[in-house]
Amino acid sequence: MSLLVTGSVGIDTVRTPYGLNQDCIGGSAVYFSMAASYFTEVKFVGAIGEDCPFDLRELFRDRTVDLEGLEVRKGSKTFRWHGSYEGSMNEARTDAVELNVLAEQPPAVPDPFRDCKYVFLANTAPSLQMKLLDQLDNPAVVAADTMNLWIETANKDLKHLLRRIDLLVLNDGEAKLLTGHYNLISAAKRIIEMGPRFVVIKKGEHGSMMVDSRDNIFLLPAYPTDVVIDPTGAGDSFAGGMMGYAAQIDSIDTMTLQKAVAYGTVMASFTIGDFSIHGIKNATQEMIEERFDRLRKITQF
Repeated sequence: MSLLVTGSVGIDTVRTPYGLNQDCIGGSAVYFSMAASYFTEVKFVGAIGEDCPFDLRELFRDRTVDLEGLEVRKGSKTFRWHGSYEGSMNEARTDAVELNVLAEQPPAVPDPFRDCKYVFLANTAPSLQMKLLDQLDNPAVVAADTMNLWIETANKDLKHLLRRIDLLVLNDGEAKLLTGHYNLISAAKRIIEMGPRFVVIKKGEHGSMMVDSRDNIFLLPAYPTDVVIDPTGAGDSFAGGMMGYAAQIDSIDTMTLQKAVAYGTVMASFTIGDFSIHGIKNATQEMIEERFDRLRKITQF
């Protein structure tokens, strides 16, 4: 089952304790699509400027990613992000950001994409997420990501969006900020009351938690790895693996999502192992299944 994603393509400059990676490819839709493409066909919707130095068609050449929805805007510039990580590298520090094309109107969804059953609205302004959602023909499953910036500056729009989606993905700090609850179980239940049937809360090196509208709770640790090179894009890769698996199985029930969260965890583990997209791009299906099996074994008792 095909999966539509809309989000950013970025020119990133990232500094971690392992070095500096300048002007590398990034963006939520790029990481998401790379992860999801291991499981299902991806319909990519996004915008870049004329200055974009990357050939996305070459990047996804051997992947099931349809780039008909990629718009190159004349006179516009591509989104740029400069970030750095220190210590445990649990959180990125934004050193500079240029929204550029992301501050403009959202790209148009091509007609052949409008009937996609599974949709993921990657992190951007809630008003833009809703405008993109308005272009679709009654999707069966809509998931979205958000961040503290929109919780603080576009809270009203975000609340409207939450009433239109089935699943929200966010990190633990964002869940606390959105709800005012510092207990994550309470925060998750409050988010469910806002509209989604499911909420997935990412906890960095401590794993993730999924809660549904029937009060089912699923907890999973992060995949055990002793080397973290660059955490950029890990959350988007997590979402891509999770939604890609759900679309492959063509189900969004609680049992399916538990397994989907595990696959998302595995995909994130590849991303953090190298700078930019290289870690996840070099993964193989065999490597993914090996890590999935290991994760399942270490969480049984």
